[in-house]
Parts: sequence; structure tokens; C-alpha cells
Amino acid sequence: MPEIHQSIAQHYHERTKYDPETLASKNQRLDWAKQPVPFKEYKIGSAFDLKPYLQESLEPLAIQAEDVQWWQRLSRLLFRSYGLTARMPSMGSAVYLRSAPSAGGLYPAEVYIVSRGTPFLPAGLYNYQCRTHSLMMYWENDVWQALQDACFWHSALDSTQLAIVVTAVFYRSAWRYEDRAYRRIFLDTGHLLGNIELAGAITDYRPHLIGGFVDDAVNDLLYIDPEQEGAIAVLAMADLLDIKQNLSTGCTALPSATETNYPHIPDGELLKYFHHHTQIQSGVTGKLNLPAVKQEKSLEDKYNFPFCLKIPTATTPMNWGDNLSGLELTIHKRRSTRAYSGDDLTFDELKVLLDFTYQPQNYIEQNLDRTPDYFDLNLIETFIAVSGVKGLESGCYYYAPKAQELRQIRFKNFRRELHFLCLGQDLGRDAAAVVFHTADLKAAIAQYGDRVYRYLHMDAGHLGQRLNLAAVNLNLGVSGIGGFFDDQVNEVLGIPTDEAVIYITTLGRPR
Repeated sequence: MPEIHQSIAQHYHERTKYDPETLASKNQRLDWAKQPVPFKEYKIGSAFDLKPYLQESLEPLAIQAEDVQWWQRLSRLLFRSYGLTARMPSMGSAVYLRSAPSAGGLYPAEVYIVSRGTPFLPAGLYNYQCRTHSLMMYWENDVWQALQDACFWHSALDSTQLAIVVTAVFYRSAWRYEDRAYRRIFLDTGHLLGNIELAGAITDYRPHLIGGFVDDAVNDLLYIDPEQEGAIAVLAMADLLDIKQNLSTGCTALPSATETNYPHIPDGELLKYFHHHTQIQSGVTGKLNLPAVKQEKSLEDKYNFPFCLKIPTATTPMNWGDNLSGLELTIHKRRSTRAYSGDDLTFDELKVLLDFTYQPQNYIEQNLDRTPDYFDLNLIETFIAVSGVKGLESGCYYYAPKAQELRQIRFKNFRRELHFLCLGQDLGRDAAAVVFHTADLKAAIAQYGDRVYRYLHMDAGHLGQRLNLAAVNLNLGVSGIGGFFDDQVNEVLGIPTDEAVIYITTLGRPR
């Protein structure tokens, strides 16, 4: 029988796993002279300053001029999604922190605005300039139809006037994390998508996520160099104050090809090769002619072992304050925790964290979206290693979001093992609970092709950002970890071997 090759997504995942033996031998040293700048500059263009609209007016919103209302909403949307929130000294220079977390503070994502042409923002292309909180118009022309064509005439683009396109500047992350950076790029983008979703609720926008588009067409539309930067997500921004833009949800994810006939790829070239082969290729634009993937809405959660102890997690929803003022403040003050005290959380706190992250329908009365867009959450599984939660026995649990319960699958305190699994980081050892997002990679590829690798990591990052914000709002510590010993996670926690570990989030009390 002919040999059955892994797809390029499976090959990439295996090639970029961390292993205790090989990781120690690499002993990578960063070339600080080649450290990338995490900002993009345009030498030519027209700047639209958004800073004046961050200042809350003393006048009620209803009696402000229409243009002031519009600009204030857009300014807050972008600032809460990806704006600068702090300046930290570092090695004689400064590191600028943003509202969305990024591995190593490298911020590979760039945010572009495509305007169809509104009374206040001319038709054209804009780059969001974080340092100055401004929009730089670098192309003034009607490009909306080209965006529609590249996105297979997605229905969300029919009535909307603005779209956000998120791109990745690959070297910003690859400088430090080499080929494994591709994972972190999409986790970071997932954090950003989570912020855009929630900032949209604050400012009366509803983002409609589009993951199926012709990559080359969107790259050409934005005038970016595809060797250095690539479009990875499109969001049609529905203005909820315009009844014509109150849209039903649509298809968020489309499949790509599955590549199994690939050559030997040297280290250092794997990331770009893989990205190219997760693209939907040009030549198929026009009305949607790719098969839409049916997203199975399972009535039951995946792991339902008869021997499991099952513990309900339903709880009173977190209160985000009048007009989501508490959420807006939390987005602004969010920081990744650097050290935990080792003290316990309470089970009630853990239940609230899970409720906000996985049960958005409980927050509709607070004007949050009850069904925010993901690519396909049915592909993501959640396991939690509990080391210090009062009222909950130590061990590994499967979280069943549909049933809203924890199912214990291993009985053990994993503090020592978690310290090892998280590459010796004290965060793993001292955390009260560690959340693992996993996916059956082979099954996911069968459904969406190799492009699903992007979807899985962005969805995991989106969930991780909701965990981040819920924890910060409860004055708890939280930190995401994208570097871990992949295979050893499955072995230690008893997670099935076909579950690829995508992301880890640590939770605890900050030191």
C-alpha cells in the first residue's frame, strides 16, 4: 500500500513541538540588533487623529453632533481593541503595551480599516497607527467591491460600511520564536478578535467574522508584501445604530486544500511554506463556489465518561457595570500576570470565569452578543488542571460547556508536572488552575483542510482573551502560555493523544 502522508498542517504541528531533549540543545540566542519594530509606518498619506474623541464629552451622547458621536465610537472601538495602554522602560528604550496581549510583546498583528465611504470617512484604505492613535489613509479610492469579491461576496459585506482586516507581519514573531511563531501569531490574533468583539459591544458595532477569502486578493487590495505580511482575518463591522446593518450571522470559515505532497522544508522556511499552503488560492473569486462546511451543532459534549465525577458550574453571571463601563475599564487595565502567590482560588471564582468565557448567552441583558462569531468552537475542547481551588479536588477535569459541568478524569495534584510542562515557568507551578485548549487536528483538517490550523488558534486565543478579562475583573492573575512540551501535556494529564494542545492559560492569585 502507498504511504499515507500527513497533511502540511499535521507536519507543521509535529515539527514545531517542543521536546525536553531537543529544546535544551537549541540554546537559541536572540540577535537584538535585528529585533523588529512592532509598528508600521506610512511615509505618505492623510492622518485622521482619533485622540480628541477619547475624551468623554460632558454632553449626553444623544445631543452631541452626529459626526462627534460617530468618531467617538470608532476611536473607542480601535483603542479598546488594540490601542496603547502603557509604556514600559526596557534596555534603555521603551516597550509599548497594548490592550490585546501578545507573546513576548512582539505584536505581529496589524489592523487596517476598509471604508466603503461614509459621511465622515472617505472610501479607501486606512492603517491604524497605535502610537499616535490615528488612522492613516494611504489609498483613497472605492475598494469595497474588490473586498467583496475577495470574500466571495459574503452577505455581511452587502450592507456594512466599514471592515477591519487583520494582517500578520511574520518576522515580528519569527525573530524570537522561529517556525513555531505561526502558532503564536494566530493566538495573538485571537486575543485581538476577542477585544474587537467586546469593544464592538461597548461602541454599538457587531463584528461579522470572515475567515474564508482569497488571500492573494486581500493582500493585493491592501498593497502589502505577501513575503513579509499576510491577511489572516476580515471583519465586517455592522453599525447597530443603523437598522439596515442589524444582520443575521453568516458563514465564518471556509475550507482550503489539504496539502500532502510537499518537499523537505528546511528549518526557518517552514512558517512561510505552511502559510502559503493554508491559503485559498486566487482564480476562484466571484460568487461563492467553494463548498460551505456544515458546522455540526452537537447536543452533547465530546467527553462524557460514565465513571466521571460530574460537577455543575452554572452560576450568577459577572456584572460588567452600567453601559459596560466595567468591561471598558478592564480591557484598559488588563495585564499578564508575571508571578502567582500560590494561594487558592475559590470554586465560585472559577465558575464565574468559565461562565463569561463559554456562556455568552447569559450576558444578553448586559448588551453583549449572545452568539459572538468564532470560526468553529465545536472543534475546541477544554481541560483544566486544578491544583488549588477551594471546594474542588485536585486533578484534571474536562469542561463540558453545553452541559455546564466539570468532569474529573484524573485524581492528582499536578503542580510539579505543570512546572515542567510549561518549560519550567513558575507560572505553571504556582497557578491555582491551568486551562488547556485542545483540538482533534486530524478530524479538523478533514473538515476544513489545512487552513483550519489558523481557525483553531484564533478561536483558542479568543477564548483565552475572555478568560483574561474575566480574571482581571475579579482581581485575579492570568497569563497565557504558548510554549509547552506538547506530547508530555497529553501524557501527564491523561488527555487523549489525538487531541493536539493549542493553548494554555494559567489562573491564580497574583503575587
